[in-house]
Amino acid sequence: MTANPVLSETQGPQRYRYLTEIRLEDPDAVRRAALSRRPHPGPVSGSQNFIVAADHPARGALAVRDSPVAMADRHDLLDRLLTALANPAVDGVLASPDILDDLLLLGALDGKLIFGSMNRGGLTGLVNEIDDRFTGHTAKALQDIGATGGKMLTRICLEDPDTASALEASARAVDELAARKLVAMVEPFLSVRDNGRVRNDLSTDAVIKSVAIASALGSTSAYTWMKLPVVADMERVMAATTMPTVLLGGDPSGAPDDVFASWEAALALPGVQGLTVGRTLLYPQDGDVAAAVATAASLLNQHSTGTNALAEEATE
Repeated sequence: MTANPVLSETQGPQRYRYLTEIRLEDPDAVRRAALSRRPHPGPVSGSQNFIVAADHPARGALAVRDSPVAMADRHDLLDRLLTALANPAVDGVLASPDILDDLLLLGALDGKLIFGSMNRGGLTGLVNEIDDRFTGHTAKALQDIGATGGKMLTRICLEDPDTASALEASARAVDELAARKLVAMVEPFLSVRDNGRVRNDLSTDAVIKSVAIASALGSTSAYTWMKLPVVADMERVMAATTMPTVLLGGDPSGAPDDVFASWEAALALPGVQGLTVGRTLLYPQDGDVAAAVATAASLLNQHSTGTNALAEEATE
């Protein structure tokens, strides 16, 4: 068996041969890596979390800006993720099972928060895209690997009858996570069909309405977080919820300085617990992942008060 490439100077197309070999010869190594890693001490009030997202490929969403297949090269994506996770200000990762397993085998998640991506069945462009099946992590699987929680995209399309079953599935996942004391990171959108494709409505009122609906999913909200886009008038958006909220980056279409400025303003609002960003940082316009991650990290308040946010919620 070859050495773990994280601990070596392996370059070129052979640099991740280790992953294929160990999956072939010793697949139980994924479970052992999960159980043996040092866990993150947990989210705390006063210290905003910085989580890198890497679950886009599982939905067939490989595009970044004008490249339709930017995220198709798994080796390149892992390079970028390892660069991001090497920054000590990055608290963790949100990923689909395949990517999370790779990162566990590479030893890249020691001391990190882990969020699993649960519903990946609403493939981009699929005729029944709103029928977003839970084809990824289960609550039990996340508990078994010591994860912090699970994330679910929750698109609410009033003209699509599949919305009702999608909401029911999300509510069930919230309950299953809460029963295991795991965070349910809910990412809601009001969505519309535009020329046959699903488009998220990013108007302030639409985001507020999506928050109101998503906040009531499941029989308890004790372990629920919101994952919300940065839109106009974020003060009104954040006034719509008392739940810990992380900001998502979305498709990096704007100028980097403008994007970072919008994040900085939103991060200053009460209730905002941090960033959960993927393509904007992993595929920056100038290609410098380390610099993009460092810039984003500089925007966060990472001074802990020592009070566990989840415990604080449970006593309110």
